[in-house]
Amino acid sequence: MQEWLVYEYAVIRVVPRVEREEFVNVGVIVFCKKTRFLETLVVVNREKLHCLNPEIDMDSIEANLRAFREIAAGDKSSGSGIAQLDAPSRFRWLTATRSTMIQCSKVHPGRAAVMDGVADLLLKRFVL
Repeated sequence: MQEWLVYEYAVIRVVPRVEREEFVNVGVIVFCKKTRFLETLVVVNREKLHCLNPEIDMDSIEANLRAFREIAAGDKSSGSGIAQLDAPSRFRWLTATRSTMIQCSKVHPGRAAVMDGVADLLLKRFVL
């Protein structure tokens, strides 16, 4: 009998105008405690974001999303002290509720036989 791996995930979204609460899903972050798996995938649809806010600073958004991925990957050269924390702490920090332009959905559970490909599947389901 196959043992399932339980994982947690959140959808990463950009909120071009926080006061309007409209958003575009741009990525996913997936964490499995048992395997210490933590992966973030991001695909930015510039056209959708410009529809919600023609004045959006895409360079700033992309820089922040890059930092988000570096922290998730534990990239110690990123310059962020958060990137030096263990995987569960990085996941909790990244998915914490905030009112900035880059936010995460609530954390949801899932299960899989293997973690390889889970982030890709969730990205296709919620972002692409």
